[in-house]
Amino acid sequence: MLTRLLLATALVAAPALAEARNIVVSNDDGLTSNVVALYKALKAEGHDVIVSIPCTGQSGMGGAVKFMRPLGPLSQDCHNGAAKKGAPGVGPIDREGIPAQDFNYVDGTPVMAVLYGIDVLAQKRWAKAPDLVLSGPNEGQNVGQIIVSSGTVNVVQYASARGIPAVALSAGVGTTDNTGLANPQSATVAALSAELVDALDAGAAGRSLLPAGISLNVNFPDDLAKDSWKLTRVGTYNAYDVHFTEDMSQSPVARAMGAGGQSLPGVVIDLNKAAPTPAQARDESIVVRDAITVSVMQPGYGAQDKHTTGIARKLINRLSGKK
Repeated sequence: MLTRLLLATALVAAPALAEARNIVVSNDDGLTSNVVALYKALKAEGHDVIVSIPCTGQSGMGGAVKFMRPLGPLSQDCHNGAAKKGAPGVGPIDREGIPAQDFNYVDGTPVMAVLYGIDVLAQKRWAKAPDLVLSGPNEGQNVGQIIVSSGTVNVVQYASARGIPAVALSAGVGTTDNTGLANPQSATVAALSAELVDALDAGAAGRSLLPAGISLNVNFPDDLAKDSWKLTRVGTYNAYDVHFTEDMSQSPVARAMGAGGQSLPGVVIDLNKAAPTPAQARDESIVVRDAITVSVMQPGYGAQDKHTTGIARKLINRLSGKK
């Protein structure tokens, strides 16, 4: 499986222009320089692209969905002028220079945004599901076990569970531009992401862009000159230390973000200063320092390998009174 995925991703060069694909782009940051650049890069390659993103930043919302709650008029402006207070709960983005026919917002979580793209917008335009869902590029890497709470990654989990090929894309925080939506680093990440789509198409040979039940978590290093592609795993080494504290003022990161000014409890994210073990050398949190990482994921939480299912089978036999 790893060999096939190696050939089907940007770990190999795509020799020719990819087939035009129907692509839904979503994220958890809302309207950003990164998503605008990705849209432009994909359109330049001939792909038909629908962008469906949250109205406001939704980092850390994971797979959250506001079930059975109608989305009424906006109670506040969307991020970076995507829509104004009082606008409908979903609709085309209303910012000058952004093509409203392709860019849409949802007053909800990242998963709600991608579902709007898949269930409503894609059906109206293509009368079918998209060929590919791309989530991101996120403003900040999603590496290690923090991906469990990542909206960027859970967008991909939902799409993959629907049987749609999906890839999570994450870059460094230096790709942010909340003024002109035109960070040069965003354009570089977008070009590399389009190269990834080309390579997926080259490996697909007319079939689905990824095998059923397989999705990818792709992370770009802070230094985009380090543009070699490496096959990695999510692994056990975590670049970030996520923990609950009774005093957020003790967290350097919380203080830097303006959230640690008072001695109040909360969940903080700090940098992990512990050195990796030799066994963690291929974990994406380590490799992303010097290369673009591509890690394989499966949708949801179901384990399919023989070892884990064998353990479960023995458990059921014990519970059933069998030896």
